[in-house]
Amino acid sequence: MTLSAQPDFKQTCLAFIGGGNMASAILGGLMREGLAPQQVMVIEPFAETASKLKAEWGVEVAASAHSGLAQAGMVIWAVKPQIFKEAALSVTAFTPKALHVSVAAGIRSDSIARWLNTERIVRTMPNTPALVGQGITGMFAREGVSAQDKAWVAQVLRSTGEWLWVKQESDLDAVTALSGSGPAYVFYFLEAMTEAGVKMGLSPEQSDHLAKATFGGATHLARQSAETPQVLRERVTSKGGTTFAALTSLSEDHVKEAFVKAMLAAQKRAGELGDEFGKG
Repeated sequence: MTLSAQPDFKQTCLAFIGGGNMASAILGGLMREGLAPQQVMVIEPFAETASKLKAEWGVEVAASAHSGLAQAGMVIWAVKPQIFKEAALSVTAFTPKALHVSVAAGIRSDSIARWLNTERIVRTMPNTPALVGQGITGMFAREGVSAQDKAWVAQVLRSTGEWLWVKQESDLDAVTALSGSGPAYVFYFLEAMTEAGVKMGLSPEQSDHLAKATFGGATHLARQSAETPQVLRERVTSKGGTTFAALTSLSEDHVKEAFVKAMLAAQKRAGELGDEFGKG
């Protein structure tokens, strides 16, 4: 689908509430695909971030909500969970007809619907590889969201990478734990692999290069292969060999169990964020 295939896209203004990394990733992708700066407005109170957005993309940036938001056909919420309610209450009077898309972690759509007084809400959970167009975003739509609305949201987010829809909003807590927080797990293992390489006598540069290339190559192989990760792992593991020795050590230290436990902790915290910041 191209931008022109969405009939309202070129005629509709997009508003971003918050101009941080995720908003910049979405905005940058859209601008590279031909969205005009005149179609965009951003509400960003931090002067440094606002100046950067203006300089890079030439878009309108304001420090607080204003009546011009009434022009927005879609409002993308990229604010921190703890300030979502305050920001929403300042915007709601200007956007009664807009489609609202949240990329904020934890805040449930019930809370957003209550604050904004609308059912046209899509809640999403992207991840940081969106910054380089390689992200994956989980999305949930409330009943007030039409099929055309869903297609529009997918079109807007496509420049950040892939997406998938979930039927139950509670599934977004699992998406948060798996893919939302997932890049940090990868970086954690990259740190460990690089550190091990240095301890084995390689330079930090060599270790870093080998670790990143190995992760990238293994992930690409897993995506291209019809076999499961378990089968692919077994193909690399000869009994009594070097990989066997490493995996045996990991198993003895219960690394897999600890990793699953950690992700369940992330899922639990995602739910707690909704309870903590979704009140009122």
